[in-house]
Amino acid sequence: MEECCERAKGDPTETWRQMRLLSALVCLLAVLARGCSSSQARRVCARGDLRAGGPGVLSRGVAKHHGIVGRLRGGGLLVVGTPLEWPDSLPHLGYVREHGVLQFIHQYNEHKERECDKLLWGEELEYPILKVDREKKTVKLSLRGAEVLECLREKEEAHGRSDNRKEACAWHPEYGSWMVEGTPRLPFGGFVRDLRRVELSLRLRRKRILSALQKDEIAPTVTAFPLMGTTDFTDPPFEAGGPAAESSYCSDALINPHPRFGTLTANIRKRRGEKVNIKVPLYMDENTNKGKDWGEEGEEVLRASGLEWHAPRKEMIHMDAMCFGMGMCCVQVTFQCRDIFESRHLYDQLAVLTPIMLSLSAATPILKGHLADTDVRWATIAASVDDRTMQERGLDLCSVKNKGHTQWMAGGGARPLPKSRYESISCYICNCKHGQDPTSNLDKYNDVHCPIDEASYATLRAGGVDEPLARHIAHLFVRDPLVIFSERIHIPDTTSTDHFENIQSTNWQTVRWKPPPAGSGIGWRVEFRSMEAQLTDFENAAFSVMTVLISRVLLAFRLNLYIPLSKVDENMATAHKRLSVVEGKFWFRKHMARPDNLAEGEGGDDFELMSVYEILTGKGTHYAGLLPMVFAYLDQIGCDRQTRDKIRQYAKLFEKRAAGELQTAATWQREFVTRHPSYKRDSVVSQEIAHDLMVACSDIGEGRRHEPSLLGQFVVEELTTGGAYEVPLESGPIDLEKRDLLIQKYAQRSMENRKGGGSVSDGWKTPATRSSYDFNQRLEQSDGQQELLTDHGTHSSHKSSKNVSRRLSGVELARARNEEESSSSEGDEDHGVP
Repeated sequence: MEECCERAKGDPTETWRQMRLLSALVCLLAVLARGCSSSQARRVCARGDLRAGGPGVLSRGVAKHHGIVGRLRGGGLLVVGTPLEWPDSLPHLGYVREHGVLQFIHQYNEHKERECDKLLWGEELEYPILKVDREKKTVKLSLRGAEVLECLREKEEAHGRSDNRKEACAWHPEYGSWMVEGTPRLPFGGFVRDLRRVELSLRLRRKRILSALQKDEIAPTVTAFPLMGTTDFTDPPFEAGGPAAESSYCSDALINPHPRFGTLTANIRKRRGEKVNIKVPLYMDENTNKGKDWGEEGEEVLRASGLEWHAPRKEMIHMDAMCFGMGMCCVQVTFQCRDIFESRHLYDQLAVLTPIMLSLSAATPILKGHLADTDVRWATIAASVDDRTMQERGLDLCSVKNKGHTQWMAGGGARPLPKSRYESISCYICNCKHGQDPTSNLDKYNDVHCPIDEASYATLRAGGVDEPLARHIAHLFVRDPLVIFSERIHIPDTTSTDHFENIQSTNWQTVRWKPPPAGSGIGWRVEFRSMEAQLTDFENAAFSVMTVLISRVLLAFRLNLYIPLSKVDENMATAHKRLSVVEGKFWFRKHMARPDNLAEGEGGDDFELMSVYEILTGKGTHYAGLLPMVFAYLDQIGCDRQTRDKIRQYAKLFEKRAAGELQTAATWQREFVTRHPSYKRDSVVSQEIAHDLMVACSDIGEGRRHEPSLLGQFVVEELTTGGAYEVPLESGPIDLEKRDLLIQKYAQRSMENRKGGGSVSDGWKTPATRSSYDFNQRLEQSDGQQELLTDHGTHSSHKSSKNVSRRLSGVELARARNEEESSSSEGDEDHGVP
């Protein structure tokens, strides 16, 4: 592989070709190792399939579990096939849009009467894999995501429990070749005890991903890698450029080698007619070079998430590739709702909360090796996937590269589109009481421009879809499909939703409303998407659990959070500002429940500016606050004390962060940089600073470093790789020689404990089998020569003895190594991953 990378280093096109070849070879070897037929292996290799095997590779049970969770979370499994490049996609764009609408209408009419579904929910979190050199003080992206993913899936299948009585993990590919995404294998249920499972599940995932890393790798749950797009920031190293992104800063080798991701990147750029143009305000410090040209200039107004940054502005951090945005990590939560009405109501209410939770979870103060003047990721991602043509962005000209192509595009490639595909929502969809309730009439709340595809809207209305929902779907279909697989164009509209999901899944909004997938038992769902990844499992669990509880409060107490969407967009802009969680003011509804005794001249749907602290804890006598309502709900349902105590910890984190007593990850990282001895007050985050920061973030997440400014009195229990997987209670007979050695060794230790005046039981803090390597070496040398007893006490044949001896020695060796890693990692503050 090193040879291949070295040859490719100077040629971006060769880099891309070699990475695709390597991906195919990895898949081929993995499939052949698992015993697939050669024809299956050829198909997997040709498709570049990086899932947990292709057909015939996963057991049916494991494949089913992956499918259920994948669909609940929204993405499903990656489609396998041949993705069309943009010029080849053009003739099919209209067909996919048209049949995507028809597929939705069929699903809508088939499931609109569905009801009484139970609450199922799950969260997802991405993990970046980083390579550290502690002597040279460097940290780089480790482009081993596919390899680590395959390792995790193999271990999950080999060692995971099949009885579902213990937390289990599912692993998914992500956009970046240094990333892996983890989810619970099965969704959480609608019971109070499930709330306590989340943190345990997240800790287990962290254990397991650490166990798959090399000794010089770490996986801190940071939102953005601070050195993305700088010099020499990947391992192995690659020069910038490549046919997909054509970036001046990043290589295409950063893109997951599954063909979908490279095609998605290239097609966004080609539809747009130029590279994506990401500009984020630079944090200005005392010695920041104000005269430096920080990147390419453009004359347009860059608008994202309510922000309007007029370019050119010299003091901007410039980025030009999708990996700058889609290489970021976040926490997302998906709920299955009772029925379609509950899902639409929850979609609207949660949309109002997305800027608040974005501000609370702020964790992105560094971009491209510089301190940014913003705290969150959203606008960066919005610009990184902005495929709008110049005319759609409001410029009176058409890119030369788009000439001859626009007639195929949605709206002729000229319809004005005020937002990127990755944005806040543009319309509410609930239609409560058919608009008769004045406090939930959508006409006055849907006050932002929401362009729709008129043909799609007419088809939806004719198909029986009500006006608010038809407008929402028609708004999604002002976009073109970005990745079309040649094998999946002409498919039946009654049994597939591929074309609908093609459009739906690439409208990355702050909340996503999701119909039931075709041919599944999954119901109507809502996905909450705005929160940033936190450094610890405690924090990530807190945001996931509190989101779930707030959703239950909104439904159970029938609360109303509606405010005009223009105010939600203003709140998104506020959330981007530094220290917004403490200093920002957000529009919020004064009365979540309409009071009987309104003051004279006051309406029941008034809204006002509040701090995040006021939104959480209450304001005056007219607004109770979200946290008190959460505890009212817990009391109402009879929550047990153990769960309530855990939720109190989560609520206290929210409250103290909003009060400024605890820092967000963004504030903590910014202060870490500015206080670092190597920082020159010039806004630059050097390799040494980034190394120390990422190691500190890793240590915080694994419980080796406590930061009271982040977590207060809560202490993260130190995490090691010991116990990452279940250890079976084996009953197979042990080799007689090894048995005698074990008895001798443990008897010796017991005698030493008694002589020392201590308890015999106190002597077992560490295994007495630490030297079991010696036993196994002796066993391996005499492999096949030892007489092993069968389960029935009879002697086995020479051949059976050899096989059983190998199996037992391998299990014991793995256990001894696992125990040694666990012990050696305790209290060791200088190493990265055990």
